[in-house]
Amino acid sequence: MALWYLMSLFVFVYISITLWKRRGKPPGPFGFPLVGYLPFIDTRKPYETFTHLAKRYGSVYGLWMGQVYTVVLADPNIIRLVLSKEESTGRAPLFITHGIMGGYGIICAEGALWRDQRRLSIEWLRRLGMVKFGPTRSDLEQKIIDGINELTQDIDASIKIESGFNPSPAIHHVLGNLMNNLIFGLSYEKTNSTWQYLQHLQEEGVKHIGISMAVNFLPILRYLPSTRRIIDFLLSGKSKTHKIYDEIIANARNQVETESYNSCILTSFLKESAKRQNVDRADAAFCSDKQLRHLMADLFGAGVDTTFTTIRWALLYIALHPNVQERLREELQQRLPPHQTPTLDDVEFLPYLCATIAEVQRIRTVVPVGIPHGTTKEITIAGFRIPSNTMIMPLIWAVHMDPTVFAEPDTFKPERFLDIEGRFVTSSNFLPFQVGKRMCPGDELARNILYLYISHIVLRYSFEIPREDISSIDLSGECGITLTPPHYRIAFTKTE
Repeated sequence: MALWYLMSLFVFVYISITLWKRRGKPPGPFGFPLVGYLPFIDTRKPYETFTHLAKRYGSVYGLWMGQVYTVVLADPNIIRLVLSKEESTGRAPLFITHGIMGGYGIICAEGALWRDQRRLSIEWLRRLGMVKFGPTRSDLEQKIIDGINELTQDIDASIKIESGFNPSPAIHHVLGNLMNNLIFGLSYEKTNSTWQYLQHLQEEGVKHIGISMAVNFLPILRYLPSTRRIIDFLLSGKSKTHKIYDEIIANARNQVETESYNSCILTSFLKESAKRQNVDRADAAFCSDKQLRHLMADLFGAGVDTTFTTIRWALLYIALHPNVQERLREELQQRLPPHQTPTLDDVEFLPYLCATIAEVQRIRTVVPVGIPHGTTKEITIAGFRIPSNTMIMPLIWAVHMDPTVFAEPDTFKPERFLDIEGRFVTSSNFLPFQVGKRMCPGDELARNILYLYISHIVLRYSFEIPREDISSIDLSGECGITLTPPHYRIAFTKTE
């Protein structure tokens, strides 16, 4: 009987404390002591769990994920408003961002370091061609097309294979080398062991970080054998990658000193670092080698992973919808001069291409739960009090799959992004690169890559999923940091 009274007292005290903590905060589900709502989140499809909760509690709700209080935003207007605030530019207190990455780089950084490195990164990307017009844009476009031409050699070779082939490794190679060129000023052969390791690490690292989500909120889990193996893999990969980067940095530093370097983000960083150190600037610490290693890893990983994943989804959906593929090809053939390949200048005349890419980005949002932010001080959202150090989760999946905005959201319909006159249009509910002060700094580069890759492939080839594979393809994908498609084979045929 005494035990029953103790348990009842404990439940009463827990509920009373929870209700007291919720004063003025958004509504949301209850959880268990210590672990919060974590046991109820679908680890395979966490975005669906959060979307169901939004339907129950509204477009702003709060819940405890382990020891981290989290506010989920599922309304695009509120997302835009909140993420535009300086107070929401922090990073949530997660083990990955603060423990493994130490707050360095650009993804995990915050405060003055983040502002400085974001400004520099955008400036350097613009110098390399991430602009609307000019000679540098043409140079960047040619680099993208060079990679596409290399990719088509692999596709041409696969045509002899009746069962088709998996294009993902070939795409990963050429797209990765584009980013290698922009960031490091170098490129690798396919068979290079260092390059093969870096590609493997990126793919597995993205999956493991997603799988190990709970350790972000319950640090004690890092001591479990299964979780420890994942963390050891991430830490070991980080250490090995940084050793590779150290060799690249040393070579680049010598090239900068002898003025015999290729223009890239690495050499721009080294020059900026030297300039600050020479005049003993206070912000010279922002350009340390430690920051450089993390920054290069962030720019490479973010630059490759999201765009690579979107291209994979696009080819899969276009292969599964021959009517979309045929309309795309007709638009390209009708609006381009004979035997001319698509350029970035042609994009404005290709609305169905833009609509198809947008629909891919909508129906399979690459980062369905957004990149979590953190509040640096107490703020108010929709009349609710949000404490400092709260994790802010922009639930992009719920926005993109809202049936009141996108009718039949599970149906692939590029036409939803065309107006009655056939022009490409989007709405405030379309957030493929997030929004606000921390939105993707490489959005223009990503768009250019998507336009060129999809248009060139569709114009050159007719392609389909082998009939025996169609029934086994699971379009729900695999959720790590990004939502990736299943492995698939494509059978290509030249259209010429």
